[in-house]
Amino acid sequence: LLLLADYIHPAFDQIVNEAAKFRYRSGGQWDAGGLTIRTPYGAVGHGGLYHSQSPEAYFTHTPGIKVVVPRSPAQAKGLLLASIFEPDPVLFMEPKWLYRSAVEEVPIAEYTLPLGKGEIVKEGSDITVVGWGAQMLVLEKAVAMAEEKGISCELIDLRTLQPWDEDLVAKSVEKTGRLIISHEAPEHGGFGAEISSTIQERCFYSLQAPIQRVCGYDTPFPLAFEKLYVPDALKNFDAMLNSMSEC
Repeated sequence: LLLLADYIHPAFDQIVNEAAKFRYRSGGQWDAGGLTIRTPYGAVGHGGLYHSQSPEAYFTHTPGIKVVVPRSPAQAKGLLLASIFEPDPVLFMEPKWLYRSAVEEVPIAEYTLPLGKGEIVKEGSDITVVGWGAQMLVLEKAVAMAEEKGISCELIDLRTLQPWDEDLVAKSVEKTGRLIISHEAPEHGGFGAEISSTIQERCFYSLQAPIQRVCGYDTPFPLAFEKLYVPDALKNFDAMLNSMSEC
């Protein structure tokens, strides 16, 4: 357990230069021994500069490591067990916000959920909405607001960012023609940019509106202005309205 993700940077070299490359470097003779690194990340409501960061994009750029982000307790158990059984190293990022806000029955029996596979949390026909981790709670609220306005949203939880489920998102966007991506991390260089670029390449002729990203700002995470910084349900709802207004 690496507590917290805000302080993961001193371990960056060991994770991306050693653990992630170990199997490749050995020609497949050895792996990282099922290494799974748990680390809490993201906003917590009062964390300020050093207890609110979302550094997932630093690691998704590294071949050889998987990055997993659960949205709920039941998802966390299944994904964590799958991560432990995975021979390659896994960075298991746990949303801090969910430690205090998530309430859910978790099966006692052992079970796993597939890594690299997203999940359609809610089917829809007008807009594809993509997120992960604690942001899924925000997006569920935004989607409910959109539904009241007659906008049908298809909500997707990626669950794994490296590798991410390109086919699932592309198939959804081919159906809806619109895409909104939302994450707490700053917009510039965030993982949403990778999703946006890939879908633009794969689904260009299906898009009916520009892809939109609803993210944190390109500033250090502020304490006093956290409510203004985070990409909340209202910001995402506004993006949905803007997307639907496009021809």
